[in-house]
Amino acid sequence: MLLEARLEKMIGELRRRAALPVSIELWNGKRYALADLASVTVRIPRAASLRYFLNPDLASLGEAYVEGHVDVEGPIGEVLRAAEALSRAWGAAKKGRLPLLRNLHSRKRDAEAIRYHYDVSNDFYGLWLDRNMVYSCAYFKTGGEDIDTAQEQKLDHVCRKLRLAPGDRLLDIGCGWGALVRWAARHYGVDATGVTLSRNQHALAEERIRAEGLQGRCRVLVQDYRDIPGEGVYDKIASIGMFEHVGLKNLPLYFGAIRRLLKDGGIVMNHGITAADSESRWVGLGGGEFVDKYVFPHGELPHIGLVLRELTGANLEVMDVETLRLHYAKTLWRWSERLEANLARAREHAGEKRLRIWRTYLAGSAHAFEQRWVSIHQVLAVKSARPQDNPLPWTRSWIYA
Repeated sequence: MLLEARLEKMIGELRRRAALPVSIELWNGKRYALADLASVTVRIPRAASLRYFLNPDLASLGEAYVEGHVDVEGPIGEVLRAAEALSRAWGAAKKGRLPLLRNLHSRKRDAEAIRYHYDVSNDFYGLWLDRNMVYSCAYFKTGGEDIDTAQEQKLDHVCRKLRLAPGDRLLDIGCGWGALVRWAARHYGVDATGVTLSRNQHALAEERIRAEGLQGRCRVLVQDYRDIPGEGVYDKIASIGMFEHVGLKNLPLYFGAIRRLLKDGGIVMNHGITAADSESRWVGLGGGEFVDKYVFPHGELPHIGLVLRELTGANLEVMDVETLRLHYAKTLWRWSERLEANLARAREHAGEKRLRIWRTYLAGSAHAFEQRWVSIHQVLAVKSARPQDNPLPWTRSWIYA
């Protein structure tokens, strides 16, 4: 058949150029090895599935796997590297698209997107997250720490950066399962409030607050950041892994809300994934399209330059910027390894299709951070009516004391 003949020709050309550790098995029993030793096997169960390989990118190959049009066997990291190699060899060069000019981030649409991603199953996330259920970049001091230790180091790193002190009122925007508000209340004596749009996260966070006897000292609410009431209410504000969901056009609104809620002399730390491209383009080779379709609907990543511009535009003074790209690559591989070790149980909680999405997403994201396709930054800023009243010390030594 025509498609099969075309595939044979592509395989022959690719094998002459470079040996990839991949074998392709067709529905009719034919097998094509791209190298003598293949660690990855791609099984194509029907002729119609060949269309995904004729001009492939990470979006089309990811879709083929997620929707069950192909099956793969082999270490998930090797599978992702093979998908990139096939995209570069057989596909057209594809630069990530520019961000949309229209605003897709209404309260209703944002709530639906968050619940699509997070309201899968708390038990599913519990299989591969740490014991505190921190779903954001961990913080490694040596690189050898287990995920539980690295995430507790991250929680403490954030608390130290914010200079939390007993009696402070802390707001955590996009608090997940409440790990930071519980850690800050227990170890730093603050009064902590977290907000999320996920009902599953809210339920488990409140359950853990009660189990740890922290009622009255911290709480988690189901609330949109745009609807948090008050002015100058909080001494310190953290936002971790949240502003990726805000949308580029809403960044002034988002940072404006933070300024409104922060007391004069207050400190804010924004921790989020950032685009490597200076124009805030999506990840190339179709990676951005895959994430938008299957993982984070309407998510948008700003370049760090845009983040700093919008922060200062909200009259917040940037005092410290830390890049954690390598930390997130290691975090994601830790998560991916834990998920791969629990595939049968994960399938019970999430179903086959969603499990395939998350296998692809975690390993693909780890690869993306390793390759510097995306980055992540912690940005520390202050609100001071008078420049001479800046609340931070002269050096950064207090962060690491």
